[in-house]
Amino acid sequence: MNSLMLNTDGVQIPQLGFGVWQIPDQEAEHAVTTALEAGYRHIDTARIYGNEAGVGRAIAASGIPRKKLFVTTKLWNTDHGRVEQAYDESLATLGLDYVDLYLIHWPAPKQDRYVQAWRSLEKIYREGRVKAIGVSNFTLDNLERLDREAELTPSINQIELHPYFPQKQLRAYHTANGILTEAWSPLGQGRGLLEEPALTVLGDKHGKSPAQIVLRWHLQLGNVAIPKSATPSRIRENVDVFDFLLDDEDMAALGALSKGTRLGPDPATFNWMG
Repeated sequence: MNSLMLNTDGVQIPQLGFGVWQIPDQEAEHAVTTALEAGYRHIDTARIYGNEAGVGRAIAASGIPRKKLFVTTKLWNTDHGRVEQAYDESLATLGLDYVDLYLIHWPAPKQDRYVQAWRSLEKIYREGRVKAIGVSNFTLDNLERLDREAELTPSINQIELHPYFPQKQLRAYHTANGILTEAWSPLGQGRGLLEEPALTVLGDKHGKSPAQIVLRWHLQLGNVAIPKSATPSRIRENVDVFDFLLDDEDMAALGALSKGTRLGPDPATFNWMG
């Protein structure tokens, strides 16, 4: 599986990961077990998902050496003022001594504590307690403020990104500043993207499913992608994307699908504290 280099002490992240958003804890254990058996070595969870325990159980039972896995979890909005405690709680729930990547899940601009939270992530990183730190759902304004007020540049920004919403401006900023782009909902949340005629055509051309075509598009753009599924056949299908290439015409066809509209919340206004 392909890996990309983070801007942090030579740490590499597998370019294709497995996401567990909206998968209940018990189901997450089975889904992650299936994913690991299928070849995934990058698992993405979050405190707010309520399934860190299930993810941890699957990792513990897998028999895969910890150093061969890349595990991400995230700091929830209510924890911006208690980062170190929240991190320790996530580690305890996961049953791990460290995670490879710890992210601020949302900037939650109304409470205006994400810079404070980031400085606490910097502290955890400097203490050697986490391999890399980054952010999720940060806008260009959020990133520029961190650049002015913090010391370390995030390793990654995990954002909504798919052919309907390709985030060209933000991706360009990431590239210019050594930040990797990671796509959540890389397949568009099952809300029409995979039924696009252009994807059917490309699927027929390459002998692949529409989902595989979209994931290949992400990989060739240089994105990290974390597709989510609890269905074993789809989990296995989504990882089978390293044996073909999209040509320039194919990439252009996918680029033409852009609608410029989000499917998920707008980070500039999302402040849920649940």
